[in-house]
Amino acid sequence: MKVVIAIDSLKGSLSSLRAGEATAEGIRRVFPQAECRIFPVADGGEGTVEALAYGLGGRFRNVTVTGPLGNPVEAKYAILENGTAVMEMSAAAGITLLPPEARDPMKTTTYGVGEMILDAIGQGCRSFLMGIGGSATNDGGIGMLQALGFDLTDADGAPVPFGAQGVRAVAAISDRRVAPSVRECTFRIACDVTNPLCGQRGCSAVYGPQKGAKPEDVPVMDDWLSAYGDKIKALYPAADKNAPGAGAAGGIGFAFLACLGGELRSGIELVLAETGMEAAIREADVVVTGEGRLDAQTVMGKAPHGVAKLAKAYGKPVLGISGCVTDDARAINGGGIDAFFPIVKGACTLEEAMDVTNAHRNMADTAEQMFRLIKTFAPFD
Repeated sequence: MKVVIAIDSLKGSLSSLRAGEATAEGIRRVFPQAECRIFPVADGGEGTVEALAYGLGGRFRNVTVTGPLGNPVEAKYAILENGTAVMEMSAAAGITLLPPEARDPMKTTTYGVGEMILDAIGQGCRSFLMGIGGSATNDGGIGMLQALGFDLTDADGAPVPFGAQGVRAVAAISDRRVAPSVRECTFRIACDVTNPLCGQRGCSAVYGPQKGAKPEDVPVMDDWLSAYGDKIKALYPAADKNAPGAGAAGGIGFAFLACLGGELRSGIELVLAETGMEAAIREADVVVTGEGRLDAQTVMGKAPHGVAKLAKAYGKPVLGISGCVTDDARAINGGGIDAFFPIVKGACTLEEAMDVTNAHRNMADTAEQMFRLIKTFAPFD
């Protein structure tokens, strides 16, 4: 029996790799000779760096960069064996780096994201896979661009300040000082939102309040980003404020698209392409996927849905396994997961359920029972 196991991390409990190992343990209790291929996965958000680094033999690198409010933070990214740098912008500009009372998109910056990129360029990287979820910013990516050598200046010719207040001040933009090494880079951006830069569905209106924006801040930030987008278009005529994903992560999606030639793609599609999972699925008898919680949102571009779609393209049976499921989880049966199984066996506290030892045992035990059922009906060895 050949089984592909591709389970997203159970946040706060099992990593993607450990969840896969526990599942394989349970399968081999039933089919000792089973060929279990574990592919750590993520959907471009939290856990993407770890999943790809562990799954593809990458190495981690820590670098001190400018945090969302200008304070130094330690950011971690990975360099894969093929030279690709895998980053999450949240490592430098994430909302979880700030307590709720300190969140203010007028001031928060993406400057540290640019510093991470420069560090990887210094390590010889020219290919980047960037997750842009969980940002604390609404600066249109100006901080990142400044770090990469772009000049964004005010009416007096001085560099604009960090944050959305800096977007307001932009009077001129120049790329004359951008190093050739930056131009040599390719950027694949994991992005599962389609918001434009501005308007009712733009980043200020939809995501600004989550990042600490006051109600009166939203329309003015939107106006500033619109004017900024026009100035970018004067420099790069192909720039499009309405491009799907331009409003991602406070508008950094627009900066990647317009100024760095970035390609925005579904996060899980990028991860699947990087890991080469398709070839393994083509040869598999069964595919097992899952995440911490399976629910109706799983079919909205999350990792298990991406794995299931790929598996169904080859007609493979797909089983789901997760820490818990919700009442609306039946939606995933129509999204390619043929049957799903929660691993918690009975009433317990959240702390008990998330304990690593308990979660590993529960995952292995549930996988064992899943495959005992398969053995009852299928002639696998």
